[in-house]
Amino acid sequence: MAADKNKSTQDNAGDFSRAAGEARPGLVAEFWDFLKHNKKWWLLPILIAAAGIGILIALGGAGLAPLIYPVF
Repeated sequence: MAADKNKSTQDNAGDFSRAAGEARPGLVAEFWDFLKHNKKWWLLPILIAAAGIGILIALGGAGLAPLIYPVF
């Protein structure tokens, strides 16, 4: 019985060590995995719209503002 528990602990330690040695995915890859596994597809349009507005605000403060304002 103790041998089985010890083997299980060693397997868990090996899994942990293997996971620690792997390369970590980036933010976009992690978020994509979150969307796929949790089926939260309704978040995608919200984030795309927020990113678009953020890009327009960033470009509005830059020298490209005169080129962006005619779009509206």
